[in-house]
Amino acid sequence: MNSQPLVLASTSIYRSQLLSTLQLPFQTAAPDVDETPLPGESAEQTSWRLAQAKAQVVARRFPDALIIGSDQVALLDGKQIGKPLNHDNAVRQLSAMRGKTVTFYTALTLLNAASGAMQTDVAITKVSFRDLRDDEIERYLKKEQPYHCAGSAKSEGLGIALISRIEGDDPNALIGLPLILLVSMLEKQGVRVL
Repeated sequence: MNSQPLVLASTSIYRSQLLSTLQLPFQTAAPDVDETPLPGESAEQTSWRLAQAKAQVVARRFPDALIIGSDQVALLDGKQIGKPLNHDNAVRQLSAMRGKTVTFYTALTLLNAASGAMQTDVAITKVSFRDLRDDEIERYLKKEQPYHCAGSAKSEGLGIALISRIEGDDPNALIGLPLILLVSMLEKQGVRVL
């Protein structure tokens, strides 16, 4: 059994809550990474690159640990949409998504900082939004204020009321941490969850 410490390269309370369901001890560390997409980079490539970058940045502070990096990028009508950061941007995002399907790319990296071994994969989730009315969008945003969530909605909260369908292999991926992928990656590094 691998006894390396486990570090989540994120300060997201949602990712921490998800990781805690595996009942493994871990700590968190903020990854100071510019999340701006590079020119010509696809949404999947952006999420992949940022998950790796977050893990690598945190690995410098924890050279003996297993580092978990994750990043999520949403794609609507061929354009990447990120965290809205404020009410007006969230209104614009949700208005643009009404009646449409948004693809969320949630990349996951597990980096063994001691050996340099790195695994990265991406979970793809397609989310179809209801044909939302303006007043529904306003009420939702006032109640949940999802300004730090890609796509302006929390599927694990009241945001589920905005959605008509979710397609994907891991329900946790949409919240920000693909646990099914993570369990498999951890096992390859000698960490057993069960």
